[in-house]
Amino acid sequence: MMRVNTRIRLSAFRYAALLMTAVCTFQGLLRGGRLVVLAVLLWLAPGAAASGQSLNQKPDTVSRSLPPDASLPVRLRRPAAARLSELRGQRDFRYVEVKSEQSDWSAFFAPFWRWLADVLDTPAGNFAWKYGFYAVLVAALVFAVLKILQVDITRAFGRAPRQAPLSFDTETEDLHGLDLDGLLAQAEAEHSYRLAVRLGYLQVLRQLSDKGLIRWQPDKTNHDYLYELPAGPLPEAFRELTRQFEYVWYGEQDDLTAADYERVRTTRQAFQRRLTPTRQAA
Repeated sequence: MMRVNTRIRLSAFRYAALLMTAVCTFQGLLRGGRLVVLAVLLWLAPGAAASGQSLNQKPDTVSRSLPPDASLPVRLRRPAAARLSELRGQRDFRYVEVKSEQSDWSAFFAPFWRWLADVLDTPAGNFAWKYGFYAVLVAALVFAVLKILQVDITRAFGRAPRQAPLSFDTETEDLHGLDLDGLLAQAEAEHSYRLAVRLGYLQVLRQLSDKGLIRWQPDKTNHDYLYELPAGPLPEAFRELTRQFEYVWYGEQDDLTAADYERVRTTRQAFQRRLTPTRQAA
């Protein structure tokens, strides 16, 4: 009610101002001040229009929310049973969630993956995962560069393979084209016992080949020759001779002493005597 009275008073005031303006306008017209009066009318015109609109408007009423009407019952709409049955029968409405069965392999690694996830969730695990990945990349890059440059990586972690002072190719040597007796005597005279063990073993292979007990070929292994020997005492004796040779030659036993070589030489000569009973082995 107070707001309505205030608006009425403002409207009355504006009408009084409008009336005074009209009187002044009439007097101004009489005095010839038409421009001044016109400016005053233009200034008061919006206010007069607004006051007219405010009088036509009804006073605001206090808005309030009405309580829900509980007198009318709520009617639930239920679809027909036949329609429901029809919809259930359609394939498009069969929402069946198929659970994937876990394989035995996945079940075996499941505890490991859970443990790894728990470790990576820790600050240390996160740090290792973040910087370990870059470390692996750097290591792979270094390895690739070394391979391209053909750098022997094994030299950094162990001793380099020693080159035997051989005057022939050890991979393609021809047993029947070499003077094994002369080379063996020279190696023994120079105390090259490791080389002497190899030359003595090649001497045994040539004797076995000459007697037709084995078929010598450069690509065969010592154990291939062992299986070619006929049954009897020879295979076991050749096995022991082969064991000594492989230990000395492939084990790079360059520090072999004279006593060590003499034991190997005795074993070789005993085997050679089995091949030539009437001839003294070298």
